[in-house]
Amino acid sequence: MIVKNNKRYILSLGGSLIVPNGGIDVDFLKRFNQYIRKKVAQGCHFFIVTGGGASCRHYRDAAAEVCGKKITRDDLDWLGVHSSRLNGHLIRTIFQDIAYKHVIKHYDMVDKKAVDEKIVIGVGWKPGWSTDYDAVLLAQDYQVDKVINLTSIDMVYDKDPTKFKDAKPVKKISWNEMTDIVGSQWKPGLNAPFDPIASQLANKIRLKVIVCNGRNIENLDNIIEGKKFIGTVIQ
Repeated sequence: MIVKNNKRYILSLGGSLIVPNGGIDVDFLKRFNQYIRKKVAQGCHFFIVTGGGASCRHYRDAAAEVCGKKITRDDLDWLGVHSSRLNGHLIRTIFQDIAYKHVIKHYDMVDKKAVDEKIVIGVGWKPGWSTDYDAVLLAQDYQVDKVINLTSIDMVYDKDPTKFKDAKPVKKISWNEMTDIVGSQWKPGLNAPFDPIASQLANKIRLKVIVCNGRNIENLDNIIEGKKFIGTVIQ
């Protein structure tokens, strides 16, 4: 059972916010840096788990183009893991004066020294697990009651809006309904609101996940402050 902690938050920071196709989004990182520091000064603590972003896809595409069918799923996943780790080290460097000195990249153990740190950075682990899954593991291990999933979309849709014009945004959805949308199996490079394996664990531990547009810092603050926000609640 997850124990509520009003001052500790887990942010699953989508790599698309850090490294969109045009390169590293320095403007976003400046705004994110300023906001997180303000909340830390108010007594908040953050676990920030970084995704791989466009660089991850570029490495995967390059490997697949050169190697063709010879490349393994594990190798594709490792490229994603290391892209996530590079982004994680970037974020830890930005917060180096107030962040835990170690980046969490192994989730089969609990680092008790990280519990009371102001900012802790989490990154990719190993093949088969996305950073969404890593964020859920942190929630389970450190007794945090929700994960805020910062993405490049405002809300979850009932089907892929890039393929279906009649796709509708959803304000609230159950984990079983989410599984109907994203499926039940992880694939390297899967583009989904929340990864299938992470969804199964989140359902098991009764975790709340809020999916929202991470570029809207004011909206993120509304979530943290318990105000009305734009996003999708999965529970």
